[in-house]
Amino acid sequence: MARRTGRRPGNPDTRESILDAARAAFADKGYDGASIRAIATGAGVDPALVHHYFGTKDKLFLAAMQAPMDPLDVIEAAAEGDRAEVGARFVRVFLRIWDGPGGAAGVALLRSAVGTEWTAKLFREFVVSQILRRAVPRLGLDEAEGPLRVSLVAGHMAGIALARYVIKVEPLASAPAEAIVAAIGPSLQRYLMDPLPGVFDLAESATPPA
Repeated sequence: MARRTGRRPGNPDTRESILDAARAAFADKGYDGASIRAIATGAGVDPALVHHYFGTKDKLFLAAMQAPMDPLDVIEAAAEGDRAEVGARFVRVFLRIWDGPGGAAGVALLRSAVGTEWTAKLFREFVVSQILRRAVPRLGLDEAEGPLRVSLVAGHMAGIALARYVIKVEPLASAPAEAIVAAIGPSLQRYLMDPLPGVFDLAESATPPA
C-alpha cells in the first residue's frame, strides 16, 4: 500500500477547541491583542499545535471566522491592472466568490455578524485587520484617506451581499454578475480613486460615537 502524504487530519475536537478559544480571544482582545500563546492556553494545548493545525495567525483568524475567502485574494485581484478599472475588478471577483461554493459560508458569516454584540465585534475585527489594513497599502491609497475609502467599499459590498444572498431581494438576487459589475463598479471606483471633496474634512471633525 502506498504511503499517504501530507499533514495528518488530527483530532477534530482539538481543532474545534482551538477555534472556540480563538473566537473568544479575538472578540475580547482584538486581532492585535490576541496571541497564539493565549489562544493555546485557552484551548488547553501547546502553541505548536495551533501552528500545526492553522499555520499563521491570519489563517487561524480566517478559520475562526469561517470566512468564504481570504480577503487578500480579492484585494490582490483588484490591484492588478489598470487603476481606472479597480472598482469593476473588485466587484467581479467578489461576486465570483459569493456565487461559487464559498457563498454559503459568506451567508453564514453575515448572519452571525448581526446576531449579537460579541459576533459584531468579531466581524469588525475581521474587516479592520483583514480588509482595511491590507487594502490601503496594496491599492496605493493615501494613509490618511485610505481607511475611510476602503470602509466605504466594504459597507457598500456588505449591503449588496445582504440583499443579494441573504434577503434575496429581486431582481438583484437573480441579476447577472456583469450587470451588477456595470452598476456598482463606478461607485466603488469613486470611493477608492476619485476625489471626494469635503468628505475627509468632515470625517476628521466628527465626534466618535461613545
